Amino acid sequence: MTYRAPKGTYDVLPPDSAAWVEAERVFLNLAERYGYGLVLTPMFEATELFSRGVGEDTEVVEKQMYTFTDKGGRSLTLRPEATASVVRALIQAGGVVGTFKGSCWGPMFRYERPQKGRTRQFLQADIEYIGEPAPGADIEVIEFGYRYLQELGVPNVEVQLNSIGDAADRSAYREKLTAYLESRREELSADALRRMYENPLRVLDSKIDAAVVADAPTPTDHLSAEAAEHFAAVRMGLDAAGIAYRIVPTLVRGLDYYNRTVWEYVPLDFDAAQSSVGGGGRYDPLFERLGGKPTPAVGLAMGLDRILLARGRTTPVASLDAFVVVADPDRRSAATGLVRRLRDEGLRIDVVAGDRSVKAQFKAADRAGAAHALVVGEEWDEGRVTARDLATGEQLQVALEEIETWLRR
Repeated sequence: MTYRAPKGTYDVLPPDSAAWVEAERVFLNLAERYGYGLVLTPMFEATELFSRGVGEDTEVVEKQMYTFTDKGGRSLTLRPEATASVVRALIQAGGVVGTFKGSCWGPMFRYERPQKGRTRQFLQADIEYIGEPAPGADIEVIEFGYRYLQELGVPNVEVQLNSIGDAADRSAYREKLTAYLESRREELSADALRRMYENPLRVLDSKIDAAVVADAPTPTDHLSAEAAEHFAAVRMGLDAAGIAYRIVPTLVRGLDYYNRTVWEYVPLDFDAAQSSVGGGGRYDPLFERLGGKPTPAVGLAMGLDRILLARGRTTPVASLDAFVVVADPDRRSAATGLVRRLRDEGLRIDVVAGDRSVKAQFKAADRAGAAHALVVGEEWDEGRVTARDLATGEQLQVALEEIETWLRR
């Protein structure tokens, strides 16, 4: 019997995994530059954390959660998103004093119909800016995601922006939206009819009902003065940062904890069922919903699977700085010493452990994604190795004491 990865999942092996390593490295480096420390939370939580935090009426909670009962009779769920877990962790730690800036990275799980850009286990990167109600927090988080996509080389990204206001704004807006949907009920899908009274904002998200909701009243037309001022300040900040955006009146995002600013990043050249590669919003109500003190917050989530698809093919990143090729078996001990020395200097170096032909060793270097080969042969006695650029085939002899400098050039 042979085994395969579960439906909706896939394996990533070297050298393809180098792109994932790069994506993580760029994210963590950018998070450090912006002042976001790393947060680690469990991959499963109490089911109620998500049903209460994300929202009972959301598609995530209704249809997509991986929920199970453990041996102690507790209902647990593999995390479908990260924000509720981060908020739970902060509440458990005693809450937030001043502001808190955190980043996290890891797998999330949703039972969805697998297709391009949509899998059941997916890798997600998040940042959360907590404790700051000012529009500057929204601007920084939006800018972070935009810069991240720029640094990874994702082309032609559009920031789609909206405001859904505060709770009082949405209450008045819901009434007007429901009245509009009732007037068009014969044109709505069955799913929209079901959501029309429980959570009408979800209907704005429905692609099947896009033609109907195109003429619906929009959240931005029903903002309080305070929410409208906040949204205007966010737009001014994005203009000052040089980040172009397009206001999309029907954009509401898929989770119930959002208020005020919401946004998505959409690469316009990316053709997939789900073209957004990330997004976020302000979620001021979430701390109270999960039993904490009132705490303003804003955050984003970036889908790494979709980002790498949207980026398309790129020049392969070398997995190794060099592969040491032993041309003379009598010099294997010397070659092993060279490998150890270069590794101690922080370089990425590998070597075949057993006895193989020089040709086989060069093939191993290619498979490993090495940038160079360092051949240890007769020239070793003269204090040199032969260094070959594996991309161009060019080679020269390099003095042993100059190898590290040559590899870092």
